[in-house]
Amino acid sequence: MGYYKRRVHRKFYWLTPLLLGVIIGVLIVSVAIPELMKANIIPQATTDGTSETIHNGLNKPLQNTSVSVDVSTQVTDVVERVTPTVVGVTNIQRQNDFWREKGSIEAGTGSGVIYKIEDGNAYVVTNHHVIEGADQIEVVLYDDTHVEAEMIGSDLFSDLAVIRMPSNTVNDVIEIGSSGNVKVGEPAIAIGNPLGLMFSSSVTQGVISGTERTIPQDFDMDGRPDWQAEVIQTDAAINPGNSGGALINIYGQLIGINSMKINEAAVEGLGFAIPVDHALPIMQELETNGVVERPFLGVEVYSLDEIPHQEWEDTLALPAEVTGGVYIWSVQPLSPADQGGLERFDVIVELDGKPITNVIDLRQILFHEKEIGDTLPITYYRNGEIHETEATLTAQ
Repeated sequence: MGYYKRRVHRKFYWLTPLLLGVIIGVLIVSVAIPELMKANIIPQATTDGTSETIHNGLNKPLQNTSVSVDVSTQVTDVVERVTPTVVGVTNIQRQNDFWREKGSIEAGTGSGVIYKIEDGNAYVVTNHHVIEGADQIEVVLYDDTHVEAEMIGSDLFSDLAVIRMPSNTVNDVIEIGSSGNVKVGEPAIAIGNPLGLMFSSSVTQGVISGTERTIPQDFDMDGRPDWQAEVIQTDAAINPGNSGGALINIYGQLIGINSMKINEAAVEGLGFAIPVDHALPIMQELETNGVVERPFLGVEVYSLDEIPHQEWEDTLALPAEVTGGVYIWSVQPLSPADQGGLERFDVIVELDGKPITNVIDLRQILFHEKEIGDTLPITYYRNGEIHETEATLTAQ
């Protein structure tokens, strides 16, 4: 009997550890594992039974975790503050097609900047080419509110226009900065509506790539430049629809009016804006007069390089030492040029003692250096002989 008891005791000695292991296992499965999964220490199982992990290319699983991060920066704060002052501008024109039903069509869209609220009106600056030919102008605010606006004034040479609308739906105006002290390499932010209102209030960021750039412009699309615009260059993306939008500095101040008109097709990282220091006097004159009054000479001129050199000698009788200038095609009666004695086929080579090589040189002196009422010394050739005269400039 003693032997049997010892055998029974030895046969079941392992039962206690087994029961203890089962209890511990149940506790791990029911309590510990869910807590570890909640803490993302071990991967969670997906509905298809696979483990939801991300691999980093080194065969080391990375956990898919959700992280909340505050990404507010000076740029995001500035954009949030300035965006309500940048609007969409829609050019609406009447249809005059005989074959179509009369009505209005959307001829184009651009951008604009609210820069002033006064006497119940909000004033918006945009590009001349955005509202050119418009029979009706509609402003679309950042919250998609549509407001009818009226054109106050527009100017071809500066590519600027001012429009006005009721201010009851407007709360903010942009802070005006200065373009005279911008530095190459400093941050620049462009805000506008590229490719139309579908991408309204788009923001692009870059740097100032260049200051005091001069870009030729061809207004009549004849392949010859008619004017040179002075602009700020930036690599912040400026696309069609950005025209008239804001170029701002890191403080949210307006330093330029973006202009796609003076951008180049199929070129990346090359955008241009009209410097705000140049724009402000024109904006103020457009508000007051509706037009920009510039000195008027009263001649239709063309650059000598637009005609064959043989004509320089045969038609204009120019001596060989003449290498550039503008020839007069017509003179308006009673104009300053007419009163100064200028005639058709005269060739102007100097204005105010400065050499003139083409039409752009002539306009730069007239529009940038002279004022209405100034007396302008003119040196010209007629029938191969050099002459001098003076013209008192008037308003056009």
